[in-house]
Amino acid sequence: QVQLVESGGGLVQPGASLRLSCAASGSALSANAVAWFRQASGQEREFVSGISRGGGIVYTDSVKGRFTISRDNAKNTVYLQMDRLRPEDTAVYYCATGPISVFRTHGAYAYWGQGTQVTVSS
Repeated sequence: QVQLVESGGGLVQPGASLRLSCAASGSALSANAVAWFRQASGQEREFVSGISRGGGIVYTDSVKGRFTISRDNAKNTVYLQMDRLRPEDTAVYYCATGPISVFRTHGAYAYWGQGTQVTVSS
């Protein structure tokens, strides 16, 4: 079974950047889609971005132009580069995998990491 571990979160000021990493073991991430979700306090888990097995990329509207998802197959790692962060980006960020295509619904993904906290505050 695949295990996912997120890292790279932290406390930053508005306008700053962070790069989140999702490192996999047990299976090759390249064989499946990988998605990033986030969950703010008291809110539902929200789709952020995903990359399909074939390399197709999807972003939710609120992060287009600011976030970039990428995959390094040699390192079996997926990244989420987050630029020009806003307070509303504050959430626990999770990576997930399972299907070969990207879905915006969290129920489509069978495997999840433990999450990494991103806090954007002045």
